[in-house]
Parts: sequence; structure tokens; C-alpha cells
Amino acid sequence: MLSRRKLPSLNALRAFETAGRKLSFRAAADELGVTQGAIAQQVRALEDHLNVTLFQRLPRGLSLTPEGTKYLVDITRAFDILAESTESLFDQPDRVTISVTPTIATKMLIPRLGDLHAVLPDINLCTLATEVVSDFDRDQVDIAIRLTQKSFPENLETRLLFHQELIAVASPDFIQDLTLPLQLEQLISMPLLHDAHDHWPNFLNTNTKLSGAVFNQTTLALDAALSGQGVALTCRAFVDADIRSGKLVQVTSETKTVEPSYYLVRKKSSHPNSTVDKIWQWCIEYLGAEQK
Repeated sequence: MLSRRKLPSLNALRAFETAGRKLSFRAAADELGVTQGAIAQQVRALEDHLNVTLFQRLPRGLSLTPEGTKYLVDITRAFDILAESTESLFDQPDRVTISVTPTIATKMLIPRLGDLHAVLPDINLCTLATEVVSDFDRDQVDIAIRLTQKSFPENLETRLLFHQELIAVASPDFIQDLTLPLQLEQLISMPLLHDAHDHWPNFLNTNTKLSGAVFNQTTLALDAALSGQGVALTCRAFVDADIRSGKLVQVTSETKTVEPSYYLVRKKSSHPNSTVDKIWQWCIEYLGAEQK
């Protein structure tokens, strides 16, 4: 039996398994978040370690050698076993981790936690608020909500929550002396609140330099709008509650729906988790229902 000390490195095996599934060093690099050169180097080191050629390098892509094909089946099975073992170790039936952007956390999820507790009192929801796209395995995330194009790997289950319908909003105090709805031309000369997406030029169809404060997160721009600092441009789903309560007012009749959209995402699993399923359905009903 081969000594464990003589086994190839885990990084090299991971690079080979990913490249074998994709039959492309570039695609493998994209999936693993490294450079194409790093994948090629890891695979080359693995071939040197095993003294076996695993891939035939073609002008376009790769093809597996007979040895590579057999090795890929075994290595893929080994990674599946590792993933299932890790998943079962961290599987806590009463706890679900959801990864969302800070804006979704503050404007949509947190205000509805009372509803969640009333409907699912025995479930502990752990919220991970981040702009970084989470790795379901590495970060132990069960569900994610992300602004993304409708193009997903086959190992993910997705559900459209709502489209990104942009509306311009301000506090009642800020527009109290103005007649609504405002014309788009009026907005150009007003203090506009910009976030990292900065859809204002597209919304106003202008290349004119626009004034106003700039924030790295949408939720900060909305806080500024609530405090009467200017007009914010945001997805309707984020401000529906503030508009209904009178804290914000839609100041123009114009709206604009842009891509991408917000999706509910989770990893497909051969081991169904009823607790995760309940949170998944709750998100569809409570976070997506208003947009249907």
C-alpha cells in the first residue's frame, strides 16, 4: 500500500479533478479562482509525481488519456466522499446559514425575522452579510441570494426572486416644496446619492457629470436618502416597506428594469435537508412574493 506521505498534494488532485471535468485549464481556473497557469502547473506536477500522462494537450482544450480517464473516476469519487462526510459533520437540522448582500440583509431579511420566527420558531437562521460570492462548501452556506445573470453551474438549484426594477426615491422632507412626479431633467441638477452600481447615468440617459455623495453600498445610499440628503436610485424591492410607511417617496413616474436579477441559490444535494427546504420556501414566499 502506498505510503500517505507519497500521495500527491490535495491542490494538485483538485486541479486535475476540476480540469478533468471541464476538459479545460481555463474553465478549471475560473471554478477554483486561480490562474490558468497555476492549474497547468499543478497538473504537470501531478503527472511528474505519478510518472503518467493524464491529459493530451490539444489546440483547443484537453482530452483525457486512458490512464487519466480511470484516475478521474477514482479521484472524483474520493472528493465526493470527502464532501459528503464534511456535509454530514456540519449538518445541523435546526440551523441554516444564508449568505446575502448587506442591502438585502438590512432592507429585506432583518425586518422580516419576526415573521420567520413566527412561522418557523425552531429554526436558527445564521445570516452572512457580504458582497463576496460565497463558496457553499468552504463557507458552510446553505442558501445564498445574489444579483447575478441567469447562468448557473449544473450543481446549483436556483429560483428567480425578483427583477431589478430601479426607482428614484427621497424622503418627504427633501421633496416637500416640489411638485411630483419630478421630470428626469430636474433630477440632473439635484443632489443624487450614488452606490457602487451607479445606475444614475443609465436611468437619466445622460453623460453629464452628476453631483452627490458616493457610497460603496446601496444600503448606505438609502440611509442617506432617509435622512434627507438627496435622491437615491435603488431596486424597488429594497424600499417597498419604506414607501408604504411614508419614510420614502417615489419621486418620478419613470422606472427602469435592468439586468442582472436577484436569485435564490443553493447547492443540489443527494441528501435532502427539510430545514433548509423550509427556509428556501420561506424566502420565496416572503422575499419574492411582492415581486410576482
